[in-house]
Amino acid sequence: MEDAILTIDEVADYLRVSDRTVYDWAQRGEIPAGKIGTVWRFKKSEIEKWVNMRLAASANETGDMVVQIKNILAPARVIFISQTSKRDALFELAEALAAAPQVKNAGELISEIWKREELMSTAIGRGIAIPHVRIASVTDLVMAVGVCKMPIADFSAIDDVPVNLLFMIAAAYNQHSYYLKTLSHLSSKFKKKELRDSLVAAETTQRVYELLIEA
Repeated sequence: MEDAILTIDEVADYLRVSDRTVYDWAQRGEIPAGKIGTVWRFKKSEIEKWVNMRLAASANETGDMVVQIKNILAPARVIFISQTSKRDALFELAEALAAAPQVKNAGELISEIWKREELMSTAIGRGIAIPHVRIASVTDLVMAVGVCKMPIADFSAIDDVPVNLLFMIAAAYNQHSYYLKTLSHLSSKFKKKELRDSLVAAETTQRVYELLIEA
């Protein structure tokens, strides 16, 4: 129902933030809300409109930002993946990403990556998947890259092409613009077949890293 009335907990669950964050937003008037007695309540249609406006504003802010792979990726977070299922491949790459100093809770990262994938496949076609999350236990945007030596068929890609390149991103909650810009940058950059083929054919993870930095 568009006019459903939501509680703080329901809004927090919908927005994937803490109930304390929603409470603070309501107190400061940053989110459309009203009080019934002493209890905050939220109209679903107004929350959805607010989310869409925030996303549009974030997308506009990304225009002046430049994404540099060297700032979000380290050689240790580039791995070869021998798994043949989506779940196993994501868990292996998430473990590599969780080793980054920007990630403060490995368990939350791995869990949220899989939850996001269950909602909708992150395979974007051309053999690429970009699993991504924003969570409170990440202090700054960070990435890990997995090259699948055996293409993974169960990603349900939009073009039905098995996935052999995984770019996994984790960001903090307050990095809306940088997060969206990074996703857009990766989606655009790896449309080039020559680059994709070079990454898959690379014999060492160091060479994969070098190709990504050069690109």
